[in-house]
Amino acid sequence: MAEVDAHIEEALIRELEQRPETRISACYQCQKCASGCPITFASDWLPSQIIRLILTGGAHEALCSRAIWLCVTCSACTARCPMGIDLAQVMDVLRRRAVELGAVPAGSLEAIFNDAFLKSVRRHGRVYEIGMLTAFKLRSGALARDVEKMPTMLSKGKIALMPPRGGDRKTVRQVFERIRKKE
Repeated sequence: MAEVDAHIEEALIRELEQRPETRISACYQCQKCASGCPITFASDWLPSQIIRLILTGGAHEALCSRAIWLCVTCSACTARCPMGIDLAQVMDVLRRRAVELGAVPAGSLEAIFNDAFLKSVRRHGRVYEIGMLTAFKLRSGALARDVEKMPTMLSKGKIALMPPRGGDRKTVRQVFERIRKKE
């Protein structure tokens, strides 16, 4: 993807600013979000830096960053933010926009995992670990990696051989459909 053009950047900011919980212009860069974030050690940008990038014309860097894919949506940043910015939601918006705009870094394991996880939940109503891991490993090119751990995980009941039963798959699919229509 080439640079994000100005109207796309403005649309991204408008989308984030329209809801009080994602109003990024309220961020005054105190970095309390970063002090509670469990992934900063592996990230290329701090949560507050992602916000600053977007607000100062660096949406392309923000959308191409590893930070938005590493975010585990634990909401520690949200709990610490004195301005009440829900950074987990901000990161989710950025992930969706990155996919739409083709800004996902080539071979991004985090993006591949995110996609495999969401497809598993959409299909089964909850995560089917073996199916999700197989999809992830096929797409990432690491199918044989960790295969020796499978018998132990199965015998200890850590993962199930068959997809989960129960739950309301129809309701989960409807949730995904509503989200798709909103976008």
